[in-house]
Amino acid sequence: MKIAIDAMGGDFAPSAPVEGALLARERYPDVELVLVGREEDIRSVLREAGKSDLPAGVSIRNATEVVEIADESATAFKKKPDSSLTVGLNMVRDGEADGFVSAGSTGALLAGATLLVKRIRGLRRAALAPTFPTATGKAVLLDCGANAECTVEYLLQFAYLGSYYCSKVLGVEKPRVGLLNIGAEEEKGDALRRETYQRLAEANGRGDIRFVGNVEAKEAMMGVCDVIVADGFSGNVMLKTIEGAGKMLGGLLKAMLLKNAGTKLAALLLRGGLRDFKKVFDPNEVGGTALLGISKPVIKAHGSSNALAFCNAVRQAVEVARSGIADDIARDIDKMRIDRTEDGK
Repeated sequence: MKIAIDAMGGDFAPSAPVEGALLARERYPDVELVLVGREEDIRSVLREAGKSDLPAGVSIRNATEVVEIADESATAFKKKPDSSLTVGLNMVRDGEADGFVSAGSTGALLAGATLLVKRIRGLRRAALAPTFPTATGKAVLLDCGANAECTVEYLLQFAYLGSYYCSKVLGVEKPRVGLLNIGAEEEKGDALRRETYQRLAEANGRGDIRFVGNVEAKEAMMGVCDVIVADGFSGNVMLKTIEGAGKMLGGLLKAMLLKNAGTKLAALLLRGGLRDFKKVFDPNEVGGTALLGISKPVIKAHGSSNALAFCNAVRQAVEVARSGIADDIARDIDKMRIDRTEDGK
């Protein structure tokens, strides 16, 4: 297994990607890693880490350009053909790597993955699949993107994609799919939500997916579903709210436990549990999110990823590559069409 890493993408590049690759190599010694980016910059970080020579299983692919956040997302990978992002995606396309990890521009990565690595034939759009914490573990959200048009067919396809991802990559048996809405009743929401509900109910009746109905954001966090589909605006607001709530709770808890000597003693006794609590809301523990619907594994790490996040993103790329999820999606693509006939053709 060989995973390419965008060494120039993210807020803390090249330090975080390079250090993350070194950590990943220690944790997953059977995985070869290719650092893609400006070679001298990469070697400078290695020297600072006390590595005068490249560790076994780690190599460098020189790429002289960098896709910046200010670059036009839709065309950046074309205008900068020797960028670390473009070179890494081409490696996956050409079979030189089994997966690609980048913390660079989300729009540029999605556009480049769509046009270079290609979507699975028959899918209308690839989707990011971020996970969020729930009372029973975690769930995955799929939406149309904050600034993108959302349609019934997109939401139907995302329900299938999320279900496959939970089953094949996260190991959830018979994932429960919910539709983000303002209430649980079937008639709630606008025309998009109501028609999507009917399509998902039909898919549930055929046994294609396990649809549990409309889900409010507060219920989603209680763990009533494993997959939630939403329009881009609503989904983005929900995720940002969860992130903010996690930070607020963490801050309040810290202030409470540092209030006096007694609470400090309690914090000492509870340090193991507090460490686990912090991990639940730490995006670095997740690493990134897969671009579902792309024919080969591409992982988007968050922009502020540290070394641990890159290490976990490498793990995700390996899991997606080994899962065979792309084959399952390609096989069942006809089930995801809203104009399918009764026999699925």
